[in-house]
Amino acid sequence: MSEEVTYADLNFQDSSKRKSIQESGTVGIKAPPATSHLWHQRALALTLLCLLLLIGLGVLGSIFYITLKKEMRKMNKLQNFKEELQRNLSLQLMQNMNSSKVIRDLSFTLQEIATKLCQELYKRQPEHQCKPCPRTWIWHEDNCYLVIKNYVSWQESAMFCSAQNASLLMIKNKRVLEFVESKRFRNYWLGLSPREDYADYKTLDEIMSSSDWFIRNADDVGDRMACGYLDTPYVYYASCTNIKNTICEKLANPVKIENTLMSEIPDRKYN
Repeated sequence: MSEEVTYADLNFQDSSKRKSIQESGTVGIKAPPATSHLWHQRALALTLLCLLLLIGLGVLGSIFYITLKKEMRKMNKLQNFKEELQRNLSLQLMQNMNSSKVIRDLSFTLQEIATKLCQELYKRQPEHQCKPCPRTWIWHEDNCYLVIKNYVSWQESAMFCSAQNASLLMIKNKRVLEFVESKRFRNYWLGLSPREDYADYKTLDEIMSSSDWFIRNADDVGDRMACGYLDTPYVYYASCTNIKNTICEKLANPVKIENTLMSEIPDRKYN
């Protein structure tokens, strides 16, 4: 009896062990499905993360596109405003240029009128204050002339004119020629360049186109050099140390419009 119980116990123990082995074997086989389930969870999380990233990029792209459109509209407005300013500026510059031209033309016309009026006044009153030349000087066309009978050498005559901010008379154009012919000057030094030989006399027409007009310093004139002088209607050469009269010339100042409108002759010296 005791042996049967022992066998039964052993048999039961063996069957219990086999069942435990089977159960443990069964559990070992079911382990892989638990790992696969974890991988699916991770994949799902990554997928959701990617979707969130794509959504975020889409939102950012939309914001960027909207902002870009707004900025482009602003840029277009600024460009249009700039172009409008440039057009307005160009129109203003053109108007200013036209206005300046009108003013210049008007000033030139007024100056011409004032000059002609002053010339008429000068014919009636040689010392009228509108005269653009210093006192005692003769006004003709664009030049002022100072005629002095001082009987000095050519060098002294040239230095005297230089002290008056002028030069010896030069006959280079028709206007000066007409002035000289009308005055019939006799024995006046000219601004011809001194020369070493005595040239033949010439008429005023011939001397007008000459290239011998004074070009050297008066200090360089030697005792044996010849200088030209005026004896209307001819030009002669004589020793530069001879004594003759002086005619100085210089450009006239512009006629002052306000002086032209005044008729009184001021009791003052002209500079």
